[in-house]
Amino acid sequence: MTTDNKLTPTQARAARRERKQKKSKVTRWLIVVAIVGVAGLLIVSLMLPMVGSIGSQGSGPPDGPGIKVESQGQEHIQEGTEHPPYNSVPATSGWHYPQPLAPVSWGIHSSFIPEEKRIHNLEHGGISITYNCPEGCDDIISELEDIVKRARDENMKILLSPYPGTERKITLTSWTFIESFDGYDKDKIIDFIDSHHNSPNAPEPYAN
Repeated sequence: MTTDNKLTPTQARAARRERKQKKSKVTRWLIVVAIVGVAGLLIVSLMLPMVGSIGSQGSGPPDGPGIKVESQGQEHIQEGTEHPPYNSVPATSGWHYPQPLAPVSWGIHSSFIPEEKRIHNLEHGGISITYNCPEGCDDIISELEDIVKRARDENMKILLSPYPGTERKITLTSWTFIESFDGYDKDKIIDFIDSHHNSPNAPEPYAN
């Protein structure tokens, strides 16, 4: 390797100047990379709270949102078997049919799902959304269907079906939790889903 001692003074100065320029380029490049990295992290940190996506469940059994309903157990009964009344409408726990009668398929249903079937879905950590619109509410149903489709795209266990007779238009249930609304509230609906989907409150939260 040629050293500065074997170069003429002019060549030595040129070599030192070249090394200095190379170091300067490397330094500038590292600074640019660092700035871009910090900027990227800042953008991500600002965007995350704004996403509002389905599926951002926290850890541990949730104590809300919604009203906590006392568990009525998880006894399996055969179709047609009489049982005591449920303690909420819709029900959030209690007597239900075993496989293969239940659980029902996840997704959108156009007809009422009997409690004895739907509860089995809740037992598996799923979420049920029901609606009651005697005078019609196509816009609300469309919004709810959109939420369910998005959730199913993320392989979340969620049901949507009509439920005649409920006091409010929209009711969400999970195992031992219930929340209802007079109108469509996307943020609160997603919050309920994210909080209770596959919740440890459910007896079999990761069953299909």
